[in-house]
Amino acid sequence: MSVPSTRSLLEFAIDAAWQAGRLTLGYFQTGIAADRKSDNTPVTAADRQAEQKLRELIARAWPDHGVIGEEFGAQPGPSGLTWILDPIDGTKSFVHGVPLYANLIALVDAQGPLVGVANFPALGEMVYAARGEGCYWNGRRAHVSAVETLRDAVLLTSELDGFAPRGKETAWQRLIAATALQRTWGDAYGYALVATGRAEIMVDPAMEVWDCGPLQVILEEAGGAFTDWRGTPTIHGREAIATNGLLHQAVLDLVRA
Repeated sequence: MSVPSTRSLLEFAIDAAWQAGRLTLGYFQTGIAADRKSDNTPVTAADRQAEQKLRELIARAWPDHGVIGEEFGAQPGPSGLTWILDPIDGTKSFVHGVPLYANLIALVDAQGPLVGVANFPALGEMVYAARGEGCYWNGRRAHVSAVETLRDAVLLTSELDGFAPRGKETAWQRLIAATALQRTWGDAYGYALVATGRAEIMVDPAMEVWDCGPLQVILEEAGGAFTDWRGTPTIHGREAIATNGLLHQAVLDLVRA
């Protein structure tokens, strides 16, 4: 079997994310019920059906690829390529009819993230990237901001109550004191805002690999940085800091202090 091109893999991921997005929009703002998973996070029929749709598309197009998904776990494949799926990132937003939710798709190889797509169907926005191919926002090239000082920076996070249980409340308060504006434009949308130059810093003290999957390649190809709180570029750190790159060391210095 011939090795697929990065471009063909990215085009597949963009189309798959669009299809998942159309499916979830059919449930959006309909009063859909949510169940509680073992970790007390919500899940809906839309989450499950969107992931099943993505798995079916992958099995048809790339039957030798592995898959890791939030709702249905890991399925290994012999190719050395693995898709990472979050069918609805921001299910809490989705359930409440707030349009800041995303369909996340990533493809990783032995070197790390190769392709990443973050689709925001209720907003009509899609941000995507592939290693060495640049980052794009609705088809136009995306780039992080040129802000060079923390005092001019916009700081984002997903939830305010996640820092203290993980011993990071003091670090969060330092970031608040150092930056110009703080908002909870969170989940994947916050990272998309950094990648497209509309914010400078996004931090989360708790993340899973499917939350992070496409974000590292998107941020790096947009000229920014995506790491764990120790400064390691990874989607496996179970935490995340994203910046425009220019501010990354300053952010790390504050959270490590």
